[in-house]
Amino acid sequence: MLKNKGHSSKKENLAVNAVALQDHILHDLQLRNLSVADHSKTQVQKKENTSLQRETKAVIDTGLKKTTQCPKLEDSEKEYVLDPKPPPLTLAQKLGLIGPPPPPLSSDDWEKVKQRSLLQGDSVQPCPICKEEFELRPQVLLSCSHVFHRACLQAFEKFTNKKTCPLCRKNQYQTRVIHDGARLFRIKCVTRIQAYWRGYVVRKWYRNLRKTVPPTDAKLRKKFFEKKFTEISHRILCSYNTNIEELFAEIDQCLAINRSVLQQFEEKYSHELTEEEWEKIQAQALRRETQECSICLAPLSPAGGQLVGAGQRSRETALLSCSHVFHHACLLALEEFSVGDRPPFHACPLCRSCYQKKILEC
Repeated sequence: MLKNKGHSSKKENLAVNAVALQDHILHDLQLRNLSVADHSKTQVQKKENTSLQRETKAVIDTGLKKTTQCPKLEDSEKEYVLDPKPPPLTLAQKLGLIGPPPPPLSSDDWEKVKQRSLLQGDSVQPCPICKEEFELRPQVLLSCSHVFHRACLQAFEKFTNKKTCPLCRKNQYQTRVIHDGARLFRIKCVTRIQAYWRGYVVRKWYRNLRKTVPPTDAKLRKKFFEKKFTEISHRILCSYNTNIEELFAEIDQCLAINRSVLQQFEEKYSHELTEEEWEKIQAQALRRETQECSICLAPLSPAGGQLVGAGQRSRETALLSCSHVFHHACLLALEEFSVGDRPPFHACPLCRSCYQKKILEC
């Protein structure tokens, strides 16, 4: 009789252990709807959840604590642990068949985990799940020191139906909300804005410098002074109140004066010289004792037209009203070359005075 009782008690213990292990597996796989433990509590919780879903609207989970008043920036950047209380023990853990879950990490332990994450540079790199920058979106740190977007981790848990780290596969990790990615993103934005502002200030300073200091390059220096001269001329023109009628009257008066001077000049040099005047000029030229033409530096023709060299006749000589003597051919070539002088007001090559010329007979 005692043997039968002991045998039945062993069977009952074995059945309880099997049920406890199965319940633990269901909890581990997050299939709590199939769990036999606390069935009444789960049913009540279901009813409460459905009633809340009917009465409330859908709210996007931002990972921040919800407060009635508008939170300050300091409050929004506070770090806190999700699910700070450990999960209730399963039947298998209560019976000692499976070890209990690890205790919640203390603040010092979380600080060590965060330091390890900073050394790995997890917040600087993109999220391992979505491969996007953290920016200002909610960020979570796991007890295994890996960092993810909070929404990405929730989607991963829902997809795998397990609470396992996507990188190291650690089970039953603890989660802490952090804001390192948002802080680094703000610093990056501030640095970029400061860089753009410094670039704008430097470019503006350089433009002002280019307007005040002439460059060393010849072409740029020429353009610089041309621009300066144009600006000065424009300012001078803008500062004067020009009367068009007075300006035209002044121009007409200047033209009349120039015409009168030109007329006097033409009257002075347009009359023909007499033979007596030419004789006086020729006598003055003989006193100079000029032996060669000042244009070609060749000897002038001697009197009487005698032969020069091997049977060559001497060239014609031209006497000018200023008493200078040249070869006639050389003087004609010079007159054709002098484009600026208009006949009959050609200038003497030596004294630069207007002249009349006379061909001397050989």
